[in-house]
Amino acid sequence: MRQTTFISKEELQSEQAIAEAIAKENEGLDLKYVVETFGCQMNVRDSETIKGELNEMGYTETFDKSDADLILYNTCCVRDHAEKRLMGNIGALKELKEQKPGLIIGICGCMMQQEGMAKKLLKRFSHVSLIFGTNVLHRLPELLEAVRNGERVILTDRSFDAIAEDLPQLRDNPRSAFVNIMYGCDNYCSYCIVPYVRGRERSRAPKDIRNEIVSLCKSGITEITLLGQNVNSYGNDGSTGMTFSELLHCVADVPGLKRLRFMSSHPKDLSEDVMQAIATLPNVCHHVHLPVQSGNDEILKRMNRRYTREAYLSIVKRLRELVPDIEFTTDIIVGFPGETEEAFSDTLSLVDSVGFAAAFTFAYSPRAGTVAARMEEQIPEPVKKRRLRELNELQARKTVENNQTYIGHVGEVLIEGFDERADVTMLYGKYSNFKMVYFPGNPALLNQYVTVRVTGINKNSLMGEMIDA
Repeated sequence: MRQTTFISKEELQSEQAIAEAIAKENEGLDLKYVVETFGCQMNVRDSETIKGELNEMGYTETFDKSDADLILYNTCCVRDHAEKRLMGNIGALKELKEQKPGLIIGICGCMMQQEGMAKKLLKRFSHVSLIFGTNVLHRLPELLEAVRNGERVILTDRSFDAIAEDLPQLRDNPRSAFVNIMYGCDNYCSYCIVPYVRGRERSRAPKDIRNEIVSLCKSGITEITLLGQNVNSYGNDGSTGMTFSELLHCVADVPGLKRLRFMSSHPKDLSEDVMQAIATLPNVCHHVHLPVQSGNDEILKRMNRRYTREAYLSIVKRLRELVPDIEFTTDIIVGFPGETEEAFSDTLSLVDSVGFAAAFTFAYSPRAGTVAARMEEQIPEPVKKRRLRELNELQARKTVENNQTYIGHVGEVLIEGFDERADVTMLYGKYSNFKMVYFPGNPALLNQYVTVRVTGINKNSLMGEMIDA
């Protein structure tokens, strides 16, 4: 059993004192920052903390880089595309730095935890002065103080053994919020870099999770998404005395919480208790993001996923027995090393059988330091692209089939936004089971719950009419 540890109150108070000193220095200066986020919901949640800390230090947010005094990129390293985007963005800031010598440019997040990456970037980009990793967000005040004093700073602590609670935060969304329940991952899928950059699993204390949700709901937020690399293994480190299904019961009764979501779920750990919680807790949403990655047992074994095609399909079947209106979304990788045409066909047949509401599909991208990157039988890029195209074409057909079953459906939608079109304003939002629907309405209803009937479909979404506000 690993015991989760926490950053001490004394250390947090020290950082708070530095933040207050910086805020005093910034009084009257109108300093602004841009935080740009790459990657998953975990990175989005980290950026909310970073923004909260910067606000406490007297900076205010802007979305115009030319107007910023500090620009920070929160990075992802799961796929090669994100790395290339970052390099392009950082390179493009060199001219702005020359025009504004006082501009602070920084990089943080998962990519900075990769072996040697931080030093490589600091050497390549002389206009970057601040680099830090995923688990030292609480130390941002001291790092920023050093940079303001003329230092170039790198801090990428790879010990991953502590959690910092009660950090400031800036929540951008007034209707829904992400809440971390754990950090890190113990699964070591052969293609995935996450355990190497975010460390082993550490679970937050149930009381801290519940207190955060209570505070968010008091502020008016009604929809919470619990986050973890594998939420189903919450508490497996032995430090909480509570399983994930018990945590769902623990937080579901928070006053004002209308919708409770979670992601992501690993199929090997999705227990009957969790399925029963989805079926019986009235505000747990009827949607599960359940990454399958492949429909072939040999490829799943090479991926170190630790479940079979049959086991995955049995989970889908059981959940549909318990929750008839449940919807599944998934992640799928094509072109994994050793994937034959027969293995790829198994993935297509699984997608056809399950009927996912949506799928996030990717061609395999080798990540340095992972087992899969060293495997033989790497698949040529043209083959990957062709398989990805075939998979996407199939999923597009399945999405249409899925959407057609909703014509006439009536349910509650949380309005997330609106589109101004030539002849009508279209509101949009999701049902509990994550299905997106567009319908005419007044933008004044933004962030409200309304009843909507589905009248048709349009590509990946539903079209409807509001029958009750």
